[in-house]
Amino acid sequence: MDKLDLNMKEVHKELVDFLKENFKKNGFSKAVLGLSGGIDSALAAYLLRDALGKENVLAIMMPYKSSNPDSLNHAKLVVEDLGINSKVIEITDMIDAYFKNEKDPTSLRIGTSNKTEIYLGYSTQFGDSACAFNPIGDLYKTNVWELSRYLNIPKELIEKKPSADLWEGQTDEQEMGLTYKEADQVLYRMLEENKTVEEILNEGFDKSLVENIVRRMNRSEYKRRMPLIAKIKR
Repeated sequence: MDKLDLNMKEVHKELVDFLKENFKKNGFSKAVLGLSGGIDSALAAYLLRDALGKENVLAIMMPYKSSNPDSLNHAKLVVEDLGINSKVIEITDMIDAYFKNEKDPTSLRIGTSNKTEIYLGYSTQFGDSACAFNPIGDLYKTNVWELSRYLNIPKELIEKKPSADLWEGQTDEQEMGLTYKEADQVLYRMLEENKTVEEILNEGFDKSLVENIVRRMNRSEYKRRMPLIAKIKR
C-alpha cells in the first residue's frame, strides 16, 4: 500500500464538513472561486457544491489571450457538470494595460493550492494562495488526482498535464524539473514522517531531486507564514 493512499470516502466527508463548519462559523452561505480549468480548482468546486449546494457557488473564469483554449473549455465542463453559477471575465485588456508600461516583463504570472504546490513554493502569495478557506491545502497532488477520480470529475481535467497556463506549452513539472509523484513521495517522508534528507537518500531517492525539493521549500518559506511585522520598542 502506498504511503499516500487515503480512504477517499472519509476524506471527502472530512473536507465537506470542514467547509460547512467554517462557512457557518464565519457567517457565510455562498462561495466565489476562480475556476482555471485545472484539477485543483475543479476539485474545490466539487467540494463546495457538496458543502453549500450548487446554487450557492459562483465560479469565475478569467481567460487571457495567450491562455490555452482547453483551460476555458475544461472549466466550462466543470460548470456544466455541477450546474453551478458562473461568469467569464476576459482579462486580456487589464493585463495588457499593465504590461504596456513594463519594459522587461517576465513570463511568470499568477492558479487553489494543494500541499505539494504550497511546500514547493508553486503558489502565488497574494494570488491563488490568497483565500478565506482552502479545503485542499493538506492534500498532496497525488491525493488531488485520487479524490478527483472518486468524485468523477471529467477525465479531461484529471489526465492532462498539470499547468498554470503561464505561457504557451508551459507545464508545472517541466518548469520545476520534477514530477508531482516524485515530489509527493519525498515531501511525505519529510512532512509526515519527519525524516532527514540523509534518511530519505538512504531509501534510494535521487540526490538532485531531493536537493531541488529542499531548495524550493527553503526559498518559499515566507509564503507559508503570515506577513512579519516589525515590532518597535515602546
